[in-house]
Amino acid sequence: MNPVKYTKEVVKEGRRIRWPKRDQLIPAIVVVIIISAFAALFLTLEDLTAASLINQLRNAFQR
Repeated sequence: MNPVKYTKEVVKEGRRIRWPKRDQLIPAIVVVIIISAFAALFLTLEDLTAASLINQLRNAFQR
């Protein structure tokens, strides 16, 4: 596909999108940030727990 034609079609589609209003957008952004923070915290705790368990196993089987 021709890059110029592709770009024109992308711009054309972008103009047809109904973008959300600010009063709808802000709560959605807040929800995304909260979920991301929760996931980051959960994965960090999971990683620390796994590292601790691996270290305990390593220490238990050392000679």
